[in-house]
Amino acid sequence: MANPVRFAFTQSAQPNLEFIVELSDEKTIAHARKILSGEEKNEVHVHGRIIKRAAAYNPKFSFHLDPNTIRFFSMAIEVCDANMTYVEDHLDEAGGAFLPGGHWCPWDSKLTREIA
Repeated sequence: MANPVRFAFTQSAQPNLEFIVELSDEKTIAHARKILSGEEKNEVHVHGRIIKRAAAYNPKFSFHLDPNTIRFFSMAIEVCDANMTYVEDHLDEAGGAFLPGGHWCPWDSKLTREIA
């Protein structure tokens, strides 16, 4: 287990709004860094399970992603795709018919930076 490293991602509908994730798995951290360097071009979108609780490192939202579930993908099923503000606005519905199992995989997520 590595020291936690935080990364920001955006979505095309709101390119100035960042969602912060924390990674603690060495392979996942290395993968994220390859995305940012341009070395990884396929599995570049964020997937993880929602925790309906604010995290200090992601203050604009009342939810965050479980660091142990975060992975990167190239394609995913439509049922887990949603905009971050839509998720925030409908958080009480997440985990049911909306984002079953709490899985969130925004198709247009784009890692933008590592947070020092």
